[in-house]
Amino acid sequence: MYLDYTGGGLYDVAQVRAHAEMLESTVFGNPHSTNPTSDTSGKLIDGCRKAVLRFFNADPDEYVAIFTPNATGAIKLVGEAYPFAPGGRYLLTFDNHNSVNGIREFARARGAGFTYVPVVPPELRLDETFLREQLSAESPGPSPHNKLFAYPAQSNMSGVQHSLEWIDAAREHGWDVLLDAAAFVPTNPLDLSRWKPDFVPLSFYKMFGYPTGVGALIARREALAKLNRPWFAGGTITISSVQAGRHYMAEGEAAFEEGTPNYATLPAVEIGLDHIQTAGLDVIHDRVNALTGWLLRELTSLRHTGAVPLVRIYGPTDTKDRGGTIALNFYDPDGKLIDHRAVEALANKHMISLRTGCFCNPGAGEIAHGLTEQELKAAFSDDERMTFEQFLEALERDCDKSAGSVRVSLGIVSTFDDVYAFTQFARGFLNQRRDRSAR
Repeated sequence: MYLDYTGGGLYDVAQVRAHAEMLESTVFGNPHSTNPTSDTSGKLIDGCRKAVLRFFNADPDEYVAIFTPNATGAIKLVGEAYPFAPGGRYLLTFDNHNSVNGIREFARARGAGFTYVPVVPPELRLDETFLREQLSAESPGPSPHNKLFAYPAQSNMSGVQHSLEWIDAAREHGWDVLLDAAAFVPTNPLDLSRWKPDFVPLSFYKMFGYPTGVGALIARREALAKLNRPWFAGGTITISSVQAGRHYMAEGEAAFEEGTPNYATLPAVEIGLDHIQTAGLDVIHDRVNALTGWLLRELTSLRHTGAVPLVRIYGPTDTKDRGGTIALNFYDPDGKLIDHRAVEALANKHMISLRTGCFCNPGAGEIAHGLTEQELKAAFSDDERMTFEQFLEALERDCDKSAGSVRVSLGIVSTFDDVYAFTQFARGFLNQRRDRSAR
């Protein structure tokens, strides 16, 4: 049973067969040339680029599609090239993937300030008052300053769908907007003719499973022109000279696609997009929404003898403005936390693929688990490198809290049998006292 669609989608065998037939019938070559095989690759890549923009209803005169290894690679392209400087600002939310958190190090290194917008339990939605204050606040010193606001369209931890209205609100105050769409677009439409984020990172394997190793940065041409790449590589320049020590960057997406593109794999992206469109994104969305609603109702109804809830949901317990990602923890009849690692070990024995840990989203997890700044700083007091296991042990030892949970997520081919089977698995914990340190 597969319940990890936020980690990666499942592919249809028809996608693989269609790609295999293409590879069997066509010879592809490195597109950095004009020979026949290179021309074939170049045309297919261009067609794929147009298909991506078409899928998201993005005007090619306004947006470009830059192919990357994954969403993280797309985010790094923005972070390393964004013109942070003293007086500039980076605004991001507690609820962000670590790849987005990592941009703060580029901002910090260049003297720009960064601010986190908290999320509010129990639903873990943004503190709107604080966000509005930050968006409208003036930057210190003489202006203008470059300002970047980054947030997820859908949390990869709680499933919360943060309003796309924040895109317009931020841009009205002079912010560039990075909308992390990786967890959102597998089951929700993103219309870039209506919403105008400056940068949209995503991973195709999360949408339709195959191919892996390919993502994209969809970027507004105007915003892309602001970026200053800190280096150049093969494929990103029109010319460079060793003796003159000079180079000229290519224009548009070519300046950001380093080295030889994954030309044998990229055609499979268009096949995957066609697969999603054939199934119908609206159908996928409605199906996932219905299954998620049923699963939330069943899980929240489970009680030990004595009425102690079996699970605690981190995030919304209904389907309003949320996706098919559910983060939760199990508790025994005494209200004691059952270690998420023990839950995963038992799920593995039942051949259930789910996810546990912090899901590369520490901020939302810290708020969900009630961890304070003082408790977290204490856990980091030793400068020696820690593993996640050591970090969890430090929190459990010093403040009797955890930073981890269980995550189940639904997607394109989830069925009622899947969610029913998980509720039956959950029922196995009813009235069972377990050692929290069990592995």
